[in-house]
Amino acid sequence: MASGGKRPPNLSTLNAPPKPAISVEEWEAAAPIGDIEAKSVNLVQAASERAALHPKFSVEDPGSSSRPSTPTIRGKLGQSSRPSTPNLSAHRHTASHALHPKQPIQTPQQFYDWFSLIDRSVTHSQEAHIRAHLESVSDHLDTCDRLVQRIDEIETEVEDMLQGWRSVEESGKSLKDACEQLLQERDRLLDMTIAIDERLEYFQELEHATRMLNHPGESLVLQTDFLYMVERVDICIDYLKAHRHFKESEIYLLRFQQCMTRAMTLIKMYFVGSLRALTADVSKRLSEKDVSTTAQMHLLYTRFRTVSGPLAPLLAELERRAQAHPDELSALLSECHTAYFSARKSLLVGRLMEEIKGLDPARTELVELTRAGCSYLKQLCTDEFNLFRAFFNSGEDQLYQYLENLCDYLYDDLRPRILHESRLTALCEVCTVLQALMVLDVPSVPESSSDDEAELEELTLDLDQPRRHKGLRTLHISHLLQMVLQDAQTRLFFKAQSVIQSEIRYYVPKPEDMAYPDKLVAARKPVSGTEIREKQSVSRIFQVKSWDKQETWYPTLQKTVWVLSQLHEFVKPAIFDELAQEAIKYCIQTLVSAAETIKSKQPPSSIYDGHLFLLRHLLILKEMTQNLDLVHRNVDRGIDLSGVPESLASVLGKTTSLLPNALLTSLGMPRDEDTTDVRHGIDQLLKQACEDVITSAAEGVSGSTRTWAERVRLIYALDTDPVGPDGEPALPRMDYNQESNWAGASSAIAIIDSFPWSLERDTHEHATRLRLYIEDERTVEVLLKHIQERIVDDLMYFRSIIWDLYNGVIRQNIPTEEMFREMVVNGCREDWVYVSPPMSYKFAEVVASRNASSSTSRA
Repeated sequence: MASGGKRPPNLSTLNAPPKPAISVEEWEAAAPIGDIEAKSVNLVQAASERAALHPKFSVEDPGSSSRPSTPTIRGKLGQSSRPSTPNLSAHRHTASHALHPKQPIQTPQQFYDWFSLIDRSVTHSQEAHIRAHLESVSDHLDTCDRLVQRIDEIETEVEDMLQGWRSVEESGKSLKDACEQLLQERDRLLDMTIAIDERLEYFQELEHATRMLNHPGESLVLQTDFLYMVERVDICIDYLKAHRHFKESEIYLLRFQQCMTRAMTLIKMYFVGSLRALTADVSKRLSEKDVSTTAQMHLLYTRFRTVSGPLAPLLAELERRAQAHPDELSALLSECHTAYFSARKSLLVGRLMEEIKGLDPARTELVELTRAGCSYLKQLCTDEFNLFRAFFNSGEDQLYQYLENLCDYLYDDLRPRILHESRLTALCEVCTVLQALMVLDVPSVPESSSDDEAELEELTLDLDQPRRHKGLRTLHISHLLQMVLQDAQTRLFFKAQSVIQSEIRYYVPKPEDMAYPDKLVAARKPVSGTEIREKQSVSRIFQVKSWDKQETWYPTLQKTVWVLSQLHEFVKPAIFDELAQEAIKYCIQTLVSAAETIKSKQPPSSIYDGHLFLLRHLLILKEMTQNLDLVHRNVDRGIDLSGVPESLASVLGKTTSLLPNALLTSLGMPRDEDTTDVRHGIDQLLKQACEDVITSAAEGVSGSTRTWAERVRLIYALDTDPVGPDGEPALPRMDYNQESNWAGASSAIAIIDSFPWSLERDTHEHATRLRLYIEDERTVEVLLKHIQERIVDDLMYFRSIIWDLYNGVIRQNIPTEEMFREMVVNGCREDWVYVSPPMSYKFAEVVASRNASSSTSRA
């Protein structure tokens, strides 16, 4: 039974070969580890033994890991890994051991089972430390897996938190953007509200302005808020004009303009009313008897200036608005001007007529009437101008028209007197008085002036240029005197033309006018103290030092200078140039005619006087035209002419075919042909006159000698003339054996003997007459130098002719060029004295002796 209760043996177990077992040595031999690995394993083992696992990760906790744990090893890790042979005695006492059979082994099968158990136990015991290590490693792996799992869970939670934070951040940003948008919308609405309020202020101002303008009483314009209201209305008008696209802007603009017109109308009405009341009161006071001049000035000006204090700001507003809105308000300002001028004219006309009547225009001398009347009008206009400026700062054209109307009361009497005045000097004095009033009226230029153009305009007296002013600055009396001055200038012009025609162009010379050089000789005499010379009014430009003795001038030249001196400062430059050229042209014609008359008086000596007369007067005329500067001239010559008289320098400095180049070169003059005005004609005549003087002087000194030489050369052949085919020259030769021949050697010697006295005497005579006509020493020296050269040239021609005649017999008796020049220069000296020659003196012999000495010294 016992055997029947046993399990049948497992055939597979019995037949199964035993599993190969591997020992630790074999394991280590198959898988050797180095020192580093062994050290690592020992460290891990030591750590495992020292530190127990956290209860959270205990092996016994089935819920702590999803992996099945390694079966727990009974016993201590410190036991031997190799199990010992089962102790039967112990089994007996301890039946609870797992390896002990629970029942006695009875069959081989039980033994095999028990033996298999033992075998497995032994095998298991041998691998206990390895399994322990594997179990520790498995525990650590489980722990790491759990840590990784926890990390993943934490990471998931952190990611969720981060996602939530991002969501919150995005929501906060959206909220912030929404808030900012709301704030912007709020600011926009606030700005729009402010802008609407600002724009509405312009429209709302209409109600305030209308309410104020409806306030009764004329004193409204004197209220403090009135001008402020006008300023606001003006601003509103400008604003609405710039924003016509606003709704109902045109309606409001029209209403504001109506308010402005009403306000300016109130100012006009108040001004006109105040002015009428004041005018009535002043007129009543002036109509009383025995009103002194001081009282009249007080009533006419002081009272008005007192009233101008409160009225001036109101009128300034009206002027400013009229300038900004001329279409609507300029008529109101014009009415104010008209009312003012009417009031002033009603007060002044009676007083003005009395003053003019007191001047007695019909009997008072013209110059005195002009001076007194224009001075009074100037003072009256100045007072009126200052008073008008106290009220207004515009209306200049109306003001000058009003002042011209006041001046017409005097001009109606003064103009006929001027237009019928026949005295040229009186007309010039009238122009002087008028221009003096203009010049005295010009104020000094302020240092702090910011408008230089306006101040420079005040300094000009050109009556043709229109005035340009910015407001009222200074009264220009020239505008008021313009018509009278033009009348005087017109009359002066026609009178001057009449004088030029009658006393210059058609002047009939008197015998005493042709008394040259007697007039010059008489003028050189000392003037007695009893002589009284007429005082002439001559412009400063005509006051030349060389013109002191004008009584020696030809009358037409005197009249020309006098007329031009009178006109120079009193007529316009263009008119003066025309008159001056006309007068100079006719003056030149009379001078040329007078010179021809003088030449025909006692020829041939008077010919030289005629040339000198013309040269003298042309030099004076040339100097006058230089001072007048009729046309612009080029003064940049590049040569110093300070030592040369201006007139002669100007004349000789221009090209001429008449004067020799040496004459021009000696003065350092350039050669120019640029002038085309009246001075060019004077220059041509002056050059011709210089050439005529030089030729005439040389002709009077050496002319006969040169004529003799030219005659000889024309008739006889010289010793040096070439001969023709027949052995004879073209001209016949002189018969030197005929002593009585006019061209013989004796005649040549006689001419030479006369040189020391006749040559020097004639040269001195011509030089003295030249100095008598031409007073400027520099001019005389220039002309004398060229006269000397011309004389020397004539004498040298004479020398060259006789040098080749007479077979050279008289060559030793012929003077040299130095001898000729010495005699001519001696004759030009002012202190030269004529000495009668001795009867036995032979100059030809002296010359021969000097020539011989000179030849000896050279040898």
